[in-house]
Amino acid sequence: MSNQGKKVRAHYRGTLDDGTQFDSSYDRGEPIEFTCGAHQMIAGFDAAVLDMVVGEKKTVHIPAAEAYGERRDDLVLDFPAAQVPNIEQINVGDRLFLSGPGGQPVPVTVIEVSSEGVKLDANHELAGKDLNFDIELVEVVE
Repeated sequence: MSNQGKKVRAHYRGTLDDGTQFDSSYDRGEPIEFTCGAHQMIAGFDAAVLDMVVGEKKTVHIPAAEAYGERRDDLVLDFPAAQVPNIEQINVGDRLFLSGPGGQPVPVTVIEVSSEGVKLDANHELAGKDLNFDIELVEVVE
């Protein structure tokens, strides 16, 4: 039975191929809730839950293309110092937000700061990485 279009609740633990955990609903004590097939989750996770039944547990490997995509060089942006307010307070590794189309915030990571400007990376932090998930379907909300 397909969960397509149904609201589901699932627990998960996400790890990289080297075993590093990057996220876990178990750690938060609350399963994630989303509608299957509504593009609310990465494609590989959505597909994994599509045919699960309540109580079922599975482990899936999701290639980067079905997760957050490959890293894109065109998402690494240079801004001249004159366009960056308070540049002296910005450090490598800082997370900032730019305004995207329609005004929605777009998270970026500072990867370089110099007297000439800053270099920002708008790739998702997990872009280019294969992901692994231990998933447990907790509930199908009809």
